[in-house]
Amino acid sequence: MPLFVAGLSEAADVQWRVRRGSHALPRQFALPRTYPLAAQFDRDLMTHSKLRRKIAWEAARLLYAREESEYFQAKRKASRRIASGWIRPADLPSNAEIRDEVRVMARLIEGQQGHSDRLEEMRIRALWWMEQLQMFHPRLIGSVLTGHVRDGSDVDIHVFSGNPSAVASRVEQTGMACELERKRVVKNGENRVFSHVHIRDRYPIELTVYPPALLGHRFRSSIDGKAIPRATISELKRLIALEGGRDEATVDRQVQQMDSPVDRWQVYAALLMPLERVRQNPQYHPEGDALYHSLQVFQLARDAMPYDEEFLLAALLHDVGKAIDPADHVAAGLEALAGFITARTHWLIEHHMWGHGLRDGTLGARRRRRLVQHPWYEDLLELSSCDVDGRQRGVMVDEVDDALEYIRGLETMFD
Repeated sequence: MPLFVAGLSEAADVQWRVRRGSHALPRQFALPRTYPLAAQFDRDLMTHSKLRRKIAWEAARLLYAREESEYFQAKRKASRRIASGWIRPADLPSNAEIRDEVRVMARLIEGQQGHSDRLEEMRIRALWWMEQLQMFHPRLIGSVLTGHVRDGSDVDIHVFSGNPSAVASRVEQTGMACELERKRVVKNGENRVFSHVHIRDRYPIELTVYPPALLGHRFRSSIDGKAIPRATISELKRLIALEGGRDEATVDRQVQQMDSPVDRWQVYAALLMPLERVRQNPQYHPEGDALYHSLQVFQLARDAMPYDEEFLLAALLHDVGKAIDPADHVAAGLEALAGFITARTHWLIEHHMWGHGLRDGTLGARRRRRLVQHPWYEDLLELSSCDVDGRQRGVMVDEVDDALEYIRGLETMFD
């Protein structure tokens, strides 16, 4: 039997042995007769252990629900909620304990089959990206590799390049949008700059860019201090084949069938930019080109319904067809947007010209009745008002990228 029981201090280990009649204690560990009773020690130890587990579970819940993103903050908030008084930092659960509770929680909530399906999908997608970035020596790390994914987990990949912009450029060549972030942090007493490339894919992808000189470096986990597991393309392919009970050739076929998804935000930008060259009839549009008009309409729509993504997209995109077929810009625009907008946005764009007829009294009685009875009738009236008012000269408007970024941000604004 080892001298100390794991997890107990020297004095506690001595008590543990005394209560169990161990005769292997060195003479210097003899206890005074006034030492606390073993039963009281048992109760104290049990209370401490129970409190520690409760804090670990609450911290795991905060992380799983994404109320917190950092272990330290989740641990602090959980301790305030669970314990009424001050808790010594040494008595708080470790990051590894909390991570284990997150894993248990994910299995309980998502179920074994759902968890397995998501894990395989994420690994296949990770393999696809690693093959696209092969020139940067990618290494998969994190929960997708270890198998401890949960709802909302992202795919973490290390890549190695002396130029992070080259990595971002390669991502954009696949047809996907990305964001290059440089984050300055203080680590081990020194300032460091870490470069990340964030890709908005079916699962969030985060590339961390390191200098090529660090390709052989063994990075260590901030949770338990151990070397971070990582996998090359061939190692990940072998893992997927092994756990899925199939050969690597089958995995290759799965990856080859996985095309890069079209980014709808890039589609919107591609349709909007040509509007800058579309000159309009000054009798109806004294403001000038169709892009300037569309951005004015968007700005008015944002004032009216700031958190309604479908309505804002209808306002911004309602005239994109003018750069395709000016003779029937509504039909041309809807054809180009097919598959990239919701039914409500489609309906508002489809009927925005009818909205003008409602306002000036030129719309037929039958069409008027159809519109009035429709559940989105009030929205159409609001869009029509924005369309008419968005024809001013000299008004300051957002750039296309800023307008799209605002709408895009609504997806995560209330997460």
